[in-house]
Amino acid sequence: MSFHPLDARRPGDLLRSHSTLKGLFKQARAVERLQTLFESVLEPAAREHCHVASYRDGLLRLLISDSQWATRVRYQQKRLIRQLQAYSEFATLTKIHCKVQPPLVKKPPPVRKMKRSEVAAESLIETANHISDPDLRSALERLARHHRGES
Repeated sequence: MSFHPLDARRPGDLLRSHSTLKGLFKQARAVERLQTLFESVLEPAAREHCHVASYRDGLLRLLISDSQWATRVRYQQKRLIRQLQAYSEFATLTKIHCKVQPPLVKKPPPVRKMKRSEVAAESLIETANHISDPDLRSALERLARHHRGES
């Protein structure tokens, strides 16, 4: 028994011929439209933290990156509902439900590189010359070599 792969098809052909994909694509477009409308009434700082998950039976479900932003959205819920109801898509909106869902991929902390300076190296060497403790003196000298770019 051998495997014979199906012939490759263009994405547009798949969307027209498969009802499941067609429905998913239509739903994704609808959520994208709702997200755009929701962002239009949301404060700019919160836009990257709040995402529309679904809208059904007057209930707008949001996925929010952390509890701080969820609390802020909850406090603004009445205003958001009132402003969103102006759009025909949200005409029946009665409630906003916030679910906190932290991002799956955490951003790495910013790398802080220490600026090397000859002045700092000279200051460390001068300080090391006045220290009587040999361990502290050698540590300061190593740090000075690091500032100069030596190994």
